[in-house]
Amino acid sequence: MFCPECGSILRPKEKAGKRILFCSCGYTKNSEGEAVSITEKSNEGKKIEIIEKLNANPKIKMKCEKCGHGVATYWTQQTRGADEPETRFFRCEDCGHTWREYA
Repeated sequence: MFCPECGSILRPKEKAGKRILFCSCGYTKNSEGEAVSITEKSNEGKKIEIIEKLNANPKIKMKCEKCGHGVATYWTQQTRGADEPETRFFRCEDCGHTWREYA
């Protein structure tokens, strides 16, 4: 069974001697199938701050074509047909210049 409110899996638990299904969003349901209650959680007052953008791409020793810096991050992407090799993209850590390498 899935929660009709948020789509999460409903988990069983005993409450007042009866078996019910509940969700972390607050939705509860009797094991017979009738809905019991929905309680709303409020996230008001909670703020999320983004302190720094994180770059999770690996670093490699590669000379930038534009500024000559020796470190770049890289990632691969399938840009052509599935039977063709991936394209490698590089971005300079210093100036942000991006270039590609075809294998």
